[in-house]
This record gives sequence, C-alpha cells and structure tokens, in this order.
Amino acid sequence: MSLDPVEFLKGALEIPSPSGQERLLAEYLAEGMERLGMRAWVDEADNARGQLGEGPLQVVLLGHIDTVTGTVPVRLEGNRLFGRGAVDAKGPFVSFIFAAAGLPNEALSRLTLHLVGATEEEVPSSKGARFVAPRLAPDLVVIGEPSGWEGITLGYKGRLLVKVRREKDHFHSAHHEPNAAEELISYFVAIKAWAEAMNVGQKPFDQVQYTLRDFKVHPAELRQVAEMFFDLRLPPRLPPEEAIRHLTAYAPPTLELEFFGREVPYLGPKDTPLTRALRWGIRKAGGRPVFKLKTGTSDMNVLAPHWKVPMVAYGPGDSSLDHTPYEHIEVEEFLKGIEALRNALLYLAGV
Repeated sequence: MSLDPVEFLKGALEIPSPSGQERLLAEYLAEGMERLGMRAWVDEADNARGQLGEGPLQVVLLGHIDTVTGTVPVRLEGNRLFGRGAVDAKGPFVSFIFAAAGLPNEALSRLTLHLVGATEEEVPSSKGARFVAPRLAPDLVVIGEPSGWEGITLGYKGRLLVKVRREKDHFHSAHHEPNAAEELISYFVAIKAWAEAMNVGQKPFDQVQYTLRDFKVHPAELRQVAEMFFDLRLPPRLPPEEAIRHLTAYAPPTLELEFFGREVPYLGPKDTPLTRALRWGIRKAGGRPVFKLKTGTSDMNVLAPHWKVPMVAYGPGDSSLDHTPYEHIEVEEFLKGIEALRNALLYLAGV
C-alpha cells in the first residue's frame, strides 16, 4: 500500500512525543511501516522498529523520535512543513522509512534493513539506542539527524555533565573568607581558563566548549549551600575520563563533584563504503555532497563504542532550526533526502 510521505510526516508531527512519551508515535510509525510492506513492531524500549529485506548486508537506519518540549503548531505553509520534530528528528527518520520502502526486490535480496525510531535521545538516558546496541549487529549504520540532504555528518563531539556543590558554616560577611557561592565561581573561572588554554589554535570541532547551565544558592540559618551545573562539549582528543581528571585536579578538596552524561566523542573516516554510497546517492539526486562535523551530541556517540563499523549521520533538514519555535522542513528538501538515501541503498546493494 502506498502512503504519501509528506502527509505521513505531518501525521507524525501531530503526535506529541517529548522524551519518555513516545509510545503513541512509535505505534503510528510501526503501523505505517507495516502498511509499506515491512515487518514492524514497538519494542520494550518503545522504539518503533521495522525490518525489510533478507540479504547478507546488515544496515541499521536509526533516528530518534522523541523531541524537546515546546509546541510548534503543525501546518503546511507553501513548501514549509512546521512542527516540533520536523527536522530534529522525525523528518529524518520518516525519510528513512520511505527510502527503504521504495527499494526493489533485487536490492532487498542483498540487504537487510533494520529501522529504529529511537526513544529518549534528547535526554541523557538514550534509552532507545542503548536498548538496541547489544541486540543488533550491523555492517553499516546511518543515524537520522538533520545534516541537510546534501550533507554527510562524520562526527559529533562528546559530552560531560558536571554538578558541583559546596556546603560550609555561615560566618559574618565582614570576614575575608570566600563564601560557598564565591568558591564555586572561582572554580568555574579556573575551568574556563583551562578550556581557553586547550582551545588555542584549534578549529571549532577540536575545541572544548563549556556552558554554565544552573547556579543556586540555598538560604539556611547555620550552613551555606551553593550548587552549580555545567556541561562540557569534548573534542575527539579529550575523552570524558581524561576531562574528569583535569576537572578534579582543578577542584579544591572542599568541593563535591559529580559527573554524568559521559558521551565519548566520535569522528569517522571520510572514505568508507557507506560514505561512497551516500556521496553517489546525493550526486545522482542532483546534489553536491559535503562532509560535516557537529559540535553537539547524538545517538552516534552512544552507539559507536558498541558498533565498530562505518557510521555516519544523515537526514534532510536545517539543524539550525532544532528546538526553535519555528522549526520546519522544506518539502523539497525532505523528498530529496528520501531520494538520495534510496540511491545510496541501491548503490550498497549493487543494483
């Protein structure tokens, strides 16, 4: 049965799916994949799953279906389809579905495609990706993220989330001793200086980025309590464990440090069977392929340590619209993304 890809994406956008609440959308996507001839189901992690083909080459097409919070009214204005997740990342995953569904039987005799609409990518848990990591054994992996239909993303920075706490006795403000809040400020200033020193002469992808997310001072009669939360975006030369060693060395023993959200940086090679296929597919669709590096994180960071195979991120959409109140995807861009990926899959199948 045929489905219109734009209308199907519009239907997906009309189903809210903030992280942890993806079940209804997963059921919608699984139903669509089944109607398009795939074996489809919703797994225990609420991932939308599809499988197509019976060939020896195992290809995983995984894109996240959860979104950040915030409503973007779903509407089609001219060539623009608005809605939360249009580019990040319902649009890319739906493009995967239709690229796979358009393959001829000859290609499907040489490929087995595993589609995963993954849950909880927008939060540190990455529940969906972590669920499938030990359960699939792919030869090639495409992660669904907006690269633009002519773009191929080779890598993402890593991430480290840091909570810092200081608790101490109250004292009169006339004392020359720094209070709890001032101690945290001094520590963060030291971390900024360390990061800036690490960044001298480095390109953006190779720099350490820091962002102060939260700072709180809790009033109390007898004790001062200050808390700080910041994150670091890490280049490939600085894995999380090494960053932790630096952060710990700069911290006085009076500070309590907690580290979580440890995502390892990933940078893949430019020349693999997968990149060659995508470059060919983009050119055949009339585009000019370009390699990209992203300073954020994605499920690629979670899966690369498990699946040591060629991996890229690909998908239609302008990533600068991620999380914005005017998130939208150009219809032509969306359709070109389907065409280019289908071409790439045909190339991999040797058809």
